[in-house]
Amino acid sequence: MKKLLFVFFMTFFVMGLQAQTPVSKEVETSNAEKFSASSGALIKKDFFDIGEIRGAKLQVVVFQDMISEKSTSAVRFEYEVKSGYSTDTKKAILDADEIDGLLKSIKVMKDKIFPSTSDVYSEVTYRSRGGFEAGCYWSKGKWTTFLKLEKYDSKSYVFLGQEDFTTLYDLLAQAQTKM
Repeated sequence: MKKLLFVFFMTFFVMGLQAQTPVSKEVETSNAEKFSASSGALIKKDFFDIGEIRGAKLQVVVFQDMISEKSTSAVRFEYEVKSGYSTDTKKAILDADEIDGLLKSIKVMKDKIFPSTSDVYSEVTYRSRGGFEAGCYWSKGKWTTFLKLEKYDSKSYVFLGQEDFTTLYDLLAQAQTKM
Protein backbone atom coordinates (compact mmCIF):
# COMPACT_ATOMS: atom_id res chain seq x y z
CA MET A 1 0.00 0.00 0.00
CA LYS A 2 2.84 2.40 0.86
CA LYS A 3 4.52 1.64 -2.49
CA LEU A 4 1.29 2.30 -4.39
CA LEU A 5 0.78 5.58 -2.54
CA PHE A 6 4.42 6.57 -3.21
CA VAL A 7 4.09 5.82 -6.95
CA PHE A 8 0.80 7.74 -7.08
CA PHE A 9 2.38 10.75 -5.33
CA MET A 10 5.51 10.71 -7.53
CA THR A 11 3.42 10.52 -10.70
CA PHE A 12 1.53 13.68 -9.82
CA PHE A 13 4.73 15.38 -8.61
CA VAL A 14 6.50 14.73 -11.95
CA MET A 15 3.44 15.79 -13.93
CA GLY A 16 3.33 19.02 -11.92
CA LEU A 17 6.99 19.71 -12.69
CA GLN A 18 6.43 19.14 -16.39
CA ALA A 19 3.49 21.54 -16.40
CA GLN A 20 5.68 24.24 -14.84
CA THR A 21 8.49 23.88 -17.38
CA PRO A 22 8.65 27.14 -19.32
CA VAL A 23 7.80 26.92 -23.00
CA SER A 24 10.67 28.07 -25.17
CA LYS A 25 10.09 30.65 -27.87
CA GLU A 26 10.03 29.22 -31.35
CA VAL A 27 13.22 29.95 -33.20
CA GLU A 28 12.68 30.96 -36.78
CA THR A 29 15.57 30.76 -39.19
CA SER A 30 16.01 31.67 -42.80
CA ASN A 31 17.12 29.13 -45.38
CA ALA A 32 20.50 30.88 -45.56
CA GLU A 33 20.95 30.48 -41.79
CA LYS A 34 20.04 26.80 -42.04
CA PHE A 35 22.57 26.37 -44.86
CA SER A 36 25.22 28.18 -42.82
CA ALA A 37 24.58 25.98 -39.77
CA SER A 38 24.91 22.68 -41.66
CA SER A 39 26.95 20.17 -39.73
CA GLY A 40 29.87 18.55 -41.51
CA ALA A 41 30.29 21.56 -43.78
CA LEU A 42 33.10 24.07 -44.13
CA ILE A 43 31.25 27.36 -44.65
CA LYS A 44 32.83 30.51 -46.05
CA LYS A 45 30.90 33.79 -45.63
CA ASP A 46 31.62 36.81 -47.83
CA PHE A 47 30.05 40.13 -46.76
CA PHE A 48 29.42 42.87 -49.34
CA ASP A 49 28.40 46.29 -48.00
CA ILE A 50 25.37 47.79 -49.75
CA GLY A 51 24.53 50.82 -47.65
CA GLU A 52 22.99 52.14 -44.47
CA ILE A 53 19.60 53.45 -43.44
CA ARG A 54 19.00 55.16 -40.07
CA GLY A 55 21.99 53.34 -38.56
CA ALA A 56 20.99 49.92 -39.91
CA LYS A 57 23.65 48.45 -42.17
CA LEU A 58 22.62 46.37 -45.22
CA GLN A 59 24.93 43.73 -46.65
CA VAL A 60 24.75 40.88 -49.10
CA VAL A 61 26.14 37.70 -47.56
CA VAL A 62 27.26 34.82 -49.77
CA PHE A 63 27.50 31.49 -47.94
CA GLN A 64 29.63 28.86 -49.67
CA ASP A 65 30.15 25.26 -48.59
CA MET A 66 33.83 24.78 -49.43
CA ILE A 67 33.44 20.98 -49.55
CA SER A 68 30.34 20.54 -51.71
CA GLU A 69 30.85 23.90 -53.52
CA LYS A 70 27.15 24.74 -53.05
CA SER A 71 26.29 28.32 -52.18
CA THR A 72 23.42 30.59 -51.26
CA SER A 73 23.08 34.29 -50.61
CA ALA A 74 20.97 36.59 -48.46
CA VAL A 75 20.55 40.20 -47.39
CA ARG A 76 21.76 40.88 -43.88
CA PHE A 77 20.58 43.75 -41.68
CA GLU A 78 22.68 44.79 -38.70
CA TYR A 79 21.81 47.46 -36.13
CA GLU A 80 23.64 48.46 -32.96
CA VAL A 81 21.48 49.34 -29.97
CA LYS A 82 23.24 51.39 -27.33
CA SER A 83 21.89 51.37 -23.80
CA GLY A 84 23.56 52.36 -20.56
CA TYR A 85 27.05 50.94 -20.59
CA SER A 86 26.63 48.33 -23.31
CA THR A 87 25.98 47.92 -26.99
CA ASP A 88 23.94 45.07 -28.42
CA THR A 89 23.98 44.13 -32.10
CA LYS A 90 20.66 43.09 -33.66
CA LYS A 91 20.75 41.09 -36.90
CA ALA A 92 18.31 39.76 -39.48
CA ILE A 93 18.75 37.63 -42.59
CA LEU A 94 16.44 37.81 -45.60
CA ASP A 95 16.71 34.97 -48.11
CA ALA A 96 17.24 35.85 -51.77
CA ASP A 97 13.77 34.50 -52.68
CA GLU A 98 12.14 36.87 -50.16
CA ILE A 99 13.54 40.10 -51.62
CA ASP A 100 10.91 40.38 -54.37
CA GLY A 101 8.11 40.09 -51.81
CA LEU A 102 9.64 42.81 -49.65
CA LEU A 103 10.16 45.09 -52.67
CA LYS A 104 6.52 44.63 -53.73
CA SER A 105 5.36 45.28 -50.15
CA ILE A 106 7.36 48.51 -49.93
CA LYS A 107 5.90 49.66 -53.25
CA VAL A 108 2.32 48.94 -52.07
CA MET A 109 2.94 50.80 -48.81
CA LYS A 110 4.38 53.81 -50.66
CA ASP A 111 1.69 53.89 -53.37
CA LYS A 112 -1.45 52.84 -51.48
CA ILE A 113 -0.96 52.94 -47.72
CA PHE A 114 0.96 56.19 -47.11
CA PRO A 115 -1.48 58.36 -49.11
CA SER A 116 -4.43 56.92 -47.14
CA THR A 117 -5.76 57.77 -43.69
CA SER A 118 -7.57 55.74 -41.07
CA ASP A 119 -10.11 56.39 -38.32
CA VAL A 120 -8.65 53.58 -36.19
CA TYR A 121 -5.21 52.30 -35.25
CA SER A 122 -3.95 50.15 -38.16
CA GLU A 123 -0.84 48.07 -38.89
CA VAL A 124 0.60 46.86 -42.20
CA THR A 125 3.48 44.38 -41.95
CA TYR A 126 5.68 42.27 -44.23
CA ARG A 127 7.25 39.33 -42.39
CA SER A 128 10.05 37.03 -43.55
CA ARG A 129 10.49 33.38 -42.61
CA GLY A 130 13.36 34.36 -40.30
CA GLY A 131 11.22 36.80 -38.28
CA PHE A 132 12.33 40.09 -39.92
CA GLU A 133 9.50 42.62 -40.29
CA ALA A 134 9.06 45.80 -42.30
CA GLY A 135 5.91 47.84 -42.06
CA CYS A 136 4.00 50.81 -40.82
CA TYR A 137 1.24 51.70 -38.40
CA TRP A 138 -1.35 54.49 -38.29
CA SER A 139 -1.38 56.34 -35.00
CA LYS A 140 -1.89 59.97 -33.97
CA GLY A 141 -2.85 61.05 -37.48
CA LYS A 142 0.16 59.70 -39.38
CA TRP A 143 1.83 56.55 -40.73
CA THR A 144 5.00 55.57 -38.84
CA THR A 145 7.35 53.16 -40.62
CA PHE A 146 9.70 50.62 -39.09
CA LEU A 147 11.95 47.61 -39.48
CA LYS A 148 12.02 44.95 -36.77
CA LEU A 149 15.10 42.78 -36.99
CA GLU A 150 14.40 40.13 -34.35
CA LYS A 151 10.94 38.68 -33.73
CA TYR A 152 10.98 38.49 -29.92
CA ASP A 153 13.09 41.57 -29.24
CA SER A 154 11.37 44.92 -28.79
CA LYS A 155 14.78 46.63 -28.83
CA SER A 156 15.41 45.55 -32.44
CA TYR A 157 13.11 48.19 -33.98
CA VAL A 158 14.58 50.67 -36.46
CA PHE A 159 12.10 53.52 -36.91
CA LEU A 160 12.12 55.13 -40.35
CA GLY A 161 10.52 58.06 -42.07
CA GLN A 162 8.26 57.43 -45.07
CA GLU A 163 10.98 58.82 -47.34
CA ASP A 164 13.36 56.18 -45.94
CA PHE A 165 11.24 53.47 -47.58
CA THR A 166 12.37 54.85 -50.96
CA THR A 167 15.99 54.53 -49.82
CA LEU A 168 15.32 51.03 -48.48
CA TYR A 169 13.74 50.03 -51.79
CA ASP A 170 16.77 51.30 -53.71
CA LEU A 171 19.23 49.53 -51.40
CA LEU A 172 17.33 46.23 -51.67
CA ALA A 173 17.19 46.51 -55.47
CA GLN A 174 20.94 47.13 -55.50
CA ALA A 175 21.51 44.16 -53.18
CA GLN A 176 19.39 41.95 -55.43
CA THR A 177 21.73 42.61 -58.36
CA LYS A 178 24.70 41.36 -56.30
CA MET A 179 23.10 38.08 -55.31
